[in-house]
Amino acid sequence: MTVTEAVKLSGLTPSTDYTGVETTDDFLLAVQTEASQTDVKSWVVCADHVREHSGALNASTTDNTYIRTGPVTTKGSVQRTLSIQGDRYVGDAFQDFLLSHKIAFGSGQSVVVPYVYFSLRTGKGEKGEGALILTSDVGGSAGANATFAADFKGIGTPAEFDYNTAVAG
Repeated sequence: MTVTEAVKLSGLTPSTDYTGVETTDDFLLAVQTEASQTDVKSWVVCADHVREHSGALNASTTDNTYIRTGPVTTKGSVQRTLSIQGDRYVGDAFQDFLLSHKIAFGSGQSVVVPYVYFSLRTGKGEKGEGALILTSDVGGSAGANATFAADFKGIGTPAEFDYNTAVAG
């Protein structure tokens, strides 16, 4: 599923004027799986049979104690991380890419992909690059669906992303 297809299927029109509750299902993660996908709207969405793509921001910190001030924590750089879990589904473009030999056994730059992560309600989010790391390719008990798990680790500071100007506009 592409970004364009996912937005259409959601039934939502991203709007910077939106106010209200956002649910987990309102957030979209998409990656560029092929160099020919030059436009974000053709990037592949992490969605089919995915139960979770929890986002976290991991900041580095330094703690120092000063004579008159006492303990002070200084915030350093921040890394975007996403934990992805779901049931295996052959034929889904995202899973086929994630579970490919290239990603499963790749290292260094070979597993770095461009990504967007944004809200379907507001259209706002981020665009950057990160390492796609497959951590489990076939989990589960006998008779249950086979599962997979992956971590996505952002590289550097992502740019602000606005679906309304970058894709829809």
